[in-house]
Amino acid sequence: MKSVAVTKVGKLNTDNEADRGVILVRDIPEPILEDEQVRIKVAYCSICGSDPHCMEENIFNWDVPFGVGHEMSGVVVEVGKKATKRGLKVGDRVAGNFLNFCGTCYYCVNGQEQFCEHCNESNQPCMSENVTWHESQVYKIPDNVSLKEACLLEPVSVCVRVMDKVDGKIGQRVAINGGGPIGLLCLQMMKMMGAVNLTLFEPLEARRELGKKYGADYCVDPISQDVIEVSNEITGGMGFDVVIEVSGNLKAAYTMPEIMAKGGKLMYVAMYPNDHEMPLNLCKTFFNKELTLTGTYVSPYAFPRATQIMPRLQLDDFTAAVYDIDDVQEAFKAQVSGKYPKVLIRCNQFKGE
Repeated sequence: MKSVAVTKVGKLNTDNEADRGVILVRDIPEPILEDEQVRIKVAYCSICGSDPHCMEENIFNWDVPFGVGHEMSGVVVEVGKKATKRGLKVGDRVAGNFLNFCGTCYYCVNGQEQFCEHCNESNQPCMSENVTWHESQVYKIPDNVSLKEACLLEPVSVCVRVMDKVDGKIGQRVAINGGGPIGLLCLQMMKMMGAVNLTLFEPLEARRELGKKYGADYCVDPISQDVIEVSNEITGGMGFDVVIEVSGNLKAAYTMPEIMAKGGKLMYVAMYPNDHEMPLNLCKTFFNKELTLTGTYVSPYAFPRATQIMPRLQLDDFTAAVYDIDDVQEAFKAQVSGKYPKVLIRCNQFKGE
């Protein structure tokens, strides 16, 4: 079957062939279906912001070649003889969690399955014609969610996890730094939850326009405007009760504590370089302001609710750019160009989708 793989780590957009990464489609054997697994014919796999990082920097130190993709939707084509607990059947339209938590290690039984010690043992790259997953990873999608939209279930689950950790209250002042897919989805959810002074900091005008469309009260260009000064103007000098940093920009990450309200909660959601150490003024951050700083690591316990909230989200803008699997190189170039909020890989043809 066809599957996308990185065969050489390097930059996507460069004229220097020696520095250029290589991503291509290759044929790999179809995995054997085990008793508690289901086989899924993949319809779409969206490109995550981490995928180009894997190609350009190999941030997880995987052996080359390695497969990519984890934001998938598709249709069940085969069900193992013991995969009976979720009611899955051939023909079901599904998406799911690329991680298969073991359910038995210390962290899984301690309510911390995001730290499962064995969750990587059976992972398969989703930019493939088929994947074979344990039934616990698979979720039926609502009838009014298309397969294009359904491949966004995993990023939506990330945002549900953010909402869980923010534990927000109606009327809190909220800022989101970064108008990528996670930032724009979080913005929509924060609007639903009753945020006020809802502010998006984003340098790209097209992303700021999407922010306005999704309900932001303020959309600010952090390049031409002073983030701290504007934040004080918007909040009357109080600062934001909740700030979600999803830009991955190191300079922006360092600025975020400065725009926080006393007792506020700051979440670092993006992926940052493994070797970056961010200095903090401990007196200002923790003593004077009593800030809570936290982050996210995958999305435990979020997928059922992510599935339920998807029909209420505006997702059309995230599914406009679609490339066939054989055009994966062009798809990745489109992703890093910033032209689209999201880029989808079509792994199989589905009538009406």
